[in-house]
Amino acid sequence: MTTQSTREPHTRLSRLTWPLYTYALFEEFILLYPLYALFFTEHGLSVAQISSLFVLWSLTSVLLAIPAGAWADIVPRHYLLAAAPLLSGTGFALWLLFPSYWVFALGFVLWGTAGALVSGAFEALVYTELSRRGAAQQYARVMGVTRALGVAAVGVATLLAVPVMAHAGYTAIGLASVAACLLCALAGLALPEHRARRSDAADRGSDPEEGGGPDLGYLQTMRLGLAEARGSRAVRNALILLVVITAFWGMLEEYVPLLAASAGVTTEDIPLVVLTVWVCVTLGGLLAGPAARLSPRTLGALLALAAAAIAVGALLGNPLGWVLLGCGFGVCQMMNVVADARLQDSITGSSRATVTSLAEVGAESVGVVSFPLYAGVFLVLGHGMAFVLFAAPYLLAAVLMARTRRTRPVPTAD
Repeated sequence: MTTQSTREPHTRLSRLTWPLYTYALFEEFILLYPLYALFFTEHGLSVAQISSLFVLWSLTSVLLAIPAGAWADIVPRHYLLAAAPLLSGTGFALWLLFPSYWVFALGFVLWGTAGALVSGAFEALVYTELSRRGAAQQYARVMGVTRALGVAAVGVATLLAVPVMAHAGYTAIGLASVAACLLCALAGLALPEHRARRSDAADRGSDPEEGGGPDLGYLQTMRLGLAEARGSRAVRNALILLVVITAFWGMLEEYVPLLAASAGVTTEDIPLVVLTVWVCVTLGGLLAGPAARLSPRTLGALLALAAAAIAVGALLGNPLGWVLLGCGFGVCQMMNVVADARLQDSITGSSRATVTSLAEVGAESVGVVSFPLYAGVFLVLGHGMAFVLFAAPYLLAAVLMARTRRTRPVPTAD
């Protein structure tokens, strides 16, 4: 009897976590990631054209994230999660079959749309299913592992891309990427989802959060989500915190190879610097569960130390510096998950995915502005000082984190 009772919670969670972790792995196991810019260049695109594709990608996600979030509060979320990698895979296939600027642009629109479909829906589904199992307090741990697996998948895909490219070329790279998208879609369909109708929840006297869509229209669902983000101080603060934590280190991570090169690291050794950062970021995700139990002041202090580690590591530009930089990014990854958990715990209304998608919009918008700002700072001060300046917002985030209150997980009606 004791054995059965101890195994039951694990079994109930594994029904969610196995397809969830599989989804996270295949979503990021795209061998095209490290090579698509080179692929574009080989087909005649200039740096300006490639940059315009990145802007189009970000703008698509920004414009569609909130509408997609509201949609995820009405229709089954695992259908949207399954559709997203199919859109990405279609884009990758089109790139290989009809390589040209406008087809590349179409692929980025499809990829950006896929990101918008996942935004909000992913976190909302996981939190709702954990809450239904009485395990909402496990959200940070589960999502930490999920994010860590995603980072690890990117690293493995990058390492595999080189020999696959050498032996079989872009065709094999593209086919492997499309296959990963198909497997990701299957994992999305396997995700469990149990959502009660809002009217049923109301009849039981429960919180109507996570009710089904037939009772509220699309526009009303979106308005409710925006109203909660605007009217709830806890939700608003959690959103701001999540945006600040997410936006800057994710942008800085893109410049790590250039930072290493400017510090005198040889081209052959730059992958070792990137690998150091990846390992630290992966560990940061795995530590998110224990970190979620720390006090707000302790979390704020860790975030301040992360800002210092990023700044000092970038200025040192040596092996110790790369470890410090990786540790700083690892803490930021850990805080990403913790801040996301704080946001999910603070949402009490019926539009969880809509509210969550606002964080994605904020982070993407900050990123769109930050990239040209970084370029300007780099021209004047160089990569090291640019990292120092863009790590400074984490001091503000540290203060916000230290001042937040713990929020108990909100039970959902299922």
